[in-house]
Amino acid sequence: MHGAMKTRALGVSTGISVSAIGLGCMPLSLEGRPSKREAIRVLHAAFEAGVSLVDTADVYCIDDNDIGHNERLIAAALAKWPGRAKITVATKGGLVRPGGAWICRGNPRHLRAACEASLKALGVDAITLYQLHAPDDDVPLEESVGALADLRREGKIQHIGLSNVGLAELRRARAMAPIVSVQNRLSIFDRQDLRSGLVDACAAEGLAYLAYGPVGGMKGKVRTAQDGLLRELAEARGVSTFRIALAWLLERSPSIIPIPGATRAASIVDSAAAADLELTGDERARLDAAFPVEV
Repeated sequence: MHGAMKTRALGVSTGISVSAIGLGCMPLSLEGRPSKREAIRVLHAAFEAGVSLVDTADVYCIDDNDIGHNERLIAAALAKWPGRAKITVATKGGLVRPGGAWICRGNPRHLRAACEASLKALGVDAITLYQLHAPDDDVPLEESVGALADLRREGKIQHIGLSNVGLAELRRARAMAPIVSVQNRLSIFDRQDLRSGLVDACAAEGLAYLAYGPVGGMKGKVRTAQDGLLRELAEARGVSTFRIALAWLLERSPSIIPIPGATRAASIVDSAAAADLELTGDERARLDAAFPVEV
């Protein structure tokens, strides 16, 4: 029986509602990744917990010889899931992985080829949300976004999103094409986009804000686990520090959809429960004081 979870709009103009907590699938395909069987178990546990948004990218893999690993993994998991029609998959293009490095390649020719490969890897005729993975300093943003607009007109992607952008880049892109979402790093420790006004702009303009690394990411999650205030509040509630941190993010803006990563089923099940955790006024005040948004 599928879990129930509060939902949020994947961009108001899309008409698509997704779970308030999504799953960032990158850890399932990098070095040290779990077996395919275990990775699919993690994905199925997420779906069972009510997660209906999974975020991936063609370059969630080990290197250029492994491109599409994460997308193929998701396709395999969905093929075995009876409620697959209710799951929204978002992917990205615009990077390459030579020798395991992360290199921008946002030219139109590459983006078109990457999108075609993602369609094949995911086994779909159209990608619901296709995101520019990052602006390429060697390619005008307008050219990259223009390529995605062409793919959208051709019906290969339904909606366009941006990742790793600032407010000025978002405005430039929106002058070129209908953008429905932004995906940037955001957590209780990484609050730059709350300070810059980017999150507020997304909320005001009806865009979804997909928060990656919402509990610190692969390297920063220890900080979330060990923070004194988070531990105090978590112990009082009988929940994890991660659940408290995610609940704080959800309360910052109705546009925020955290997408924590996971390599264990128990981790995503715990994170998903944050959607139903309402902080008290005192808890919120203490967290706001400890982690101020103001510069």
